[in-house]
Amino acid sequence: MAIDSTKATLAVKRRLACEMVKYWQQAQDNLMNLPLSNGWGEKHRHFVKWKYVEAKAAAYYYHGLILDEGNTEKSHGMAVAALQAADEYFEESKKACEVFNAAHPLSRNPPLWGTMKYLSEKIPKDTSSKVRINRDLYSHEKNMGTPPTLPDFALALKPNEYQLPPVDPSWNENVQLGHIGTNE
Repeated sequence: MAIDSTKATLAVKRRLACEMVKYWQQAQDNLMNLPLSNGWGEKHRHFVKWKYVEAKAAAYYYHGLILDEGNTEKSHGMAVAALQAADEYFEESKKACEVFNAAHPLSRNPPLWGTMKYLSEKIPKDTSSKVRINRDLYSHEKNMGTPPTLPDFALALKPNEYQLPPVDPSWNENVQLGHIGTNE
């Protein structure tokens, strides 16, 4: 909600976006260790990848805006590189969304909402305008290179340890009898 708030500062929005990158990275890393061989497992993997890439787009966007507030050629160049990374991650997130929706079980492509609806308009517009402005300011065209490293903020939310309850014995009986998913 803070990222969507007009009252939140760029620094707060960047911090939240950078934290989201770390949370989705943790989810992606932990999900890869689970034996999810059915369709829903693959669907979950695609969802986490989609949201991870979306979070990276938002983090680089806000990081680029903050870097652009600097008054040096170097800060402007790093800002452009960050905004270009945001634009690339945003395009990648659209592809990841399509892969998620095409994975079985099929789902329809939802309209953008929330933060990404806002950022879908801002990222391409701000990236192209900052690239154009910086080319005008600095007569020699530079390769902006790799995007700057995102700040490493400590995570504000810590999950509680949780142990899944034991599997009910009736599940094992149904699996052995082949009754899972039948109406017998």
